[in-house]
Amino acid sequence: MMSVRRMNAILIKDWKDLLKNSYILFTLAMPLVIAAWLGSKDYVNAYSAIIIVNLALVITACFVQAAMVAEEKEKSTLRGLLLSPASTIEILIGKSALSAILTILIITGSVLLGRISIPAIGMSILNMLLCLIIYVLSGTLLGLLSRTVMETSIIGMPIMFLFGMGSIIKSVIDNETIKTFISYLPNDQFEQIWLALDKGKSFSDVGSHFLILVAWAIGVLVLTILVYRKRQFD
Repeated sequence: MMSVRRMNAILIKDWKDLLKNSYILFTLAMPLVIAAWLGSKDYVNAYSAIIIVNLALVITACFVQAAMVAEEKEKSTLRGLLLSPASTIEILIGKSALSAILTILIITGSVLLGRISIPAIGMSILNMLLCLIIYVLSGTLLGLLSRTVMETSIIGMPIMFLFGMGSIIKSVIDNETIKTFISYLPNDQFEQIWLALDKGKSFSDVGSHFLILVAWAIGVLVLTILVYRKRQFD
């Protein structure tokens, strides 16, 4: 049975560590600054809204999460968690909770500052929630694979570039194989769902995109657990 107390203790520890890390705090402000700038210029349409929200997901849920996990490894404090009585799921939830909360706050702030109109709010929230799970798990995986915070930028840059700029890349290349690959990435599914909802489409029109996001969430979760358990034995 999962212990809320253990997960809460991990969350509080991460919060205290975050307040001491000016680099991560500065990084968290980036999506808000960009959203405020675009909102002040009246540039926000469906496409720019997607960019703003996806940027908040990539930077906060993925990059910040990767940096926090890698920092634990760099300080050798992750080893203490690995050897603690806490289960794999408890540690993964505890380590992901702060990034998830911050991402929700950053997305909310970006929506308000960018004056973004969210279509079909219920399905849009589900869309963002699934992407949040995928990105946080991806960040955890990158952090586990990195030895230092600096290394997260090297290892994670291609992934974060694809998640952040995949749709733009797809629009400027001619290679159909690469375009097909990019079209199955979470950010592209997120975009397709948002655009369809913005045009008044129903769940039946975007159901296949939601299924792909669910498949991504399950796949990344399994991979993260496998890497985490390997680190336990290492």
